[in-house]
Amino acid sequence: MKTLKKILVFLLVVLVIAQFFGPEKNDGEMTSVAAFVSETNPPEDVKKVLETTCYDCHSDKTVYPWYSNITPVNYWLDDHIKDGKKHLNFSKWSSYSLKKKEHKMDELYEEVEKGEMPLDSYTWTHADANLTQEQINAVVTWGKKVQADYKLQMNSK
Repeated sequence: MKTLKKILVFLLVVLVIAQFFGPEKNDGEMTSVAAFVSETNPPEDVKKVLETTCYDCHSDKTVYPWYSNITPVNYWLDDHIKDGKKHLNFSKWSSYSLKKKEHKMDELYEEVEKGEMPLDSYTWTHADANLTQEQINAVVTWGKKVQADYKLQMNSK
């Protein structure tokens, strides 16, 4: 029993010390998505969906929840953000080629349409990220239009 108590105290001390360390925050400027918004011109309802469901993990600006300051949760969130930005980063939209933009728009609306985005782990803690069918339809319609515009631009070159 003494050994178990020592182990528990040690683990508690390690957990407390770990709270003083954490990954670097993804706290760039929200204006970093301006080029994407300007180029793709989402309607207001879609813009709101993007803000509440996409930008936290797919841009250089994350609005962190209170629990993001707790280790090891902060490392888990950091991993999700890095993975999300690896697949699509709206803040880097202007650096994408026309072909990549077209492909990313295809992926964007397909992931939303299939219910694969936003992730369940995100919607569990962000109730406003649970999309209605109307919101999904709006994103898909907009995404298909933007993708078609990119295809036209590619074919005219």
